[in-house]
Amino acid sequence: MFGKVLIANRGEIALRVARTCRELGIGTVGVHSSADADPRYLRHFDETVHIGPAPGARSYQSIPAVIEAALQTGADAIHPGYGFLSEDPDFAEVCATQGITFIGPRSEVMSELGDKSSARRIMRAAGLSLLPGSVEPSPTVEHARATANDIGYPVIIKASAGGGGKGMVVVNGDAELDEGYQRARRTARVVFGDERVYLERYLAKARHVEVQVLCDGQGNGVHLGTRDCSVQRRHQKLIEEGPAPALTPATADAMATAAVAAATKVGYSGVGTFEFLVDDRQNFYFMEVNTRIQVEHPVTEMITGVDLVREQLLVAAGHPLAITQQDIALTGVAVECRVNGEDPARDFVPTPGTLDRFDVPGGPFTRIDTHAFAGYVLGPHYDSLLAKVVVWAPDRETAINRMDRALAEFDIAGGGVATTIPFLRQVMAEPEFRKAEHDTGLVERMRANQQEVAQ
Repeated sequence: MFGKVLIANRGEIALRVARTCRELGIGTVGVHSSADADPRYLRHFDETVHIGPAPGARSYQSIPAVIEAALQTGADAIHPGYGFLSEDPDFAEVCATQGITFIGPRSEVMSELGDKSSARRIMRAAGLSLLPGSVEPSPTVEHARATANDIGYPVIIKASAGGGGKGMVVVNGDAELDEGYQRARRTARVVFGDERVYLERYLAKARHVEVQVLCDGQGNGVHLGTRDCSVQRRHQKLIEEGPAPALTPATADAMATAAVAAATKVGYSGVGTFEFLVDDRQNFYFMEVNTRIQVEHPVTEMITGVDLVREQLLVAAGHPLAITQQDIALTGVAVECRVNGEDPARDFVPTPGTLDRFDVPGGPFTRIDTHAFAGYVLGPHYDSLLAKVVVWAPDRETAINRMDRALAEFDIAGGGVATTIPFLRQVMAEPEFRKAEHDTGLVERMRANQQEVAQ
């Protein structure tokens, strides 16, 4: 096992990884930018290193700064968390050249699966169904228009190097294509440094379902069930639950089996998430692979009892999987809500500020993953996530009621910071959601109804 792991991230995920490292007796190195110079969670690391100024490109996304911190502290492995450098194959390759273990898949595997166009090509060859669209990037608007006319509107334009719901544009007709194509390319260039985009048919009423896989790169792989991530704003997740409701056992099993088969075929190692769209006839279509730990990984941990970060560390250290598919049993239902410093009434715009109060809920089967505290400064430089509330219950109705109770107990105030808590509670009460009849358009429908009422 590793002697010391540098965690190349910040906030709740950095603290989450550090806790499992401590349980395994592994030393930890935390890194921070100037904007994160004094958060309390850094006290949970054995060492800390300042890696640069506030902008992420000059600190958390700076490969030279992170590598230098690892070399200075003698870290023999780097855990990237999610976001920042977690899906950067160049970073994984540099780690390897420096003799540092990257806790994730090999650089070449990450490169193949991280690019959405090549991932679609690989998964089609592996037998997974894809939505009609362009497997290769569309280099011109004329090519995009020909593809759209071929598959039919509406279409969604996505960044080939994208992730996290960024760089997606829905186009409903030919008159919108030019502007949508150029907007998607601009966003892709700014956010990902890669302006390539591709098209696929847009399913207006679909469920977003993902499968958690765990592989050791030695031919062994398992899945840990499904999660539903259909409650989204701007293609970014707000609520996740597992197992995914409204899936037939046959569909869930077929989806999970296909994900494991595809992952082992490409020599995947570590944790990964295969994301699918599911239509109202239970047909499922591959979207993308996330080659890292997910924000919503606690949902899977709650229903399986498996510490996914621990398994990441063991696999990265060269251990074969110690668990088989028969060892994994899904028990009960878990729901996760992301508490963001955003104002739902203003299209979820971030609301930076200093928290005067930050009192978290408790109670049975209630988990809070957070790095925030009273006095914490929610700055403008990074993601607005303040906490993740995760609950478990024997059944879905009880889990939803428990989540509503936990959200009601949360007390966050001060500095002009608004949160998503009121809107999350509205979703908990929404009949569509409670009956598991919702899809990825739920949030837009709810906001449209609220605006009509307000008028």
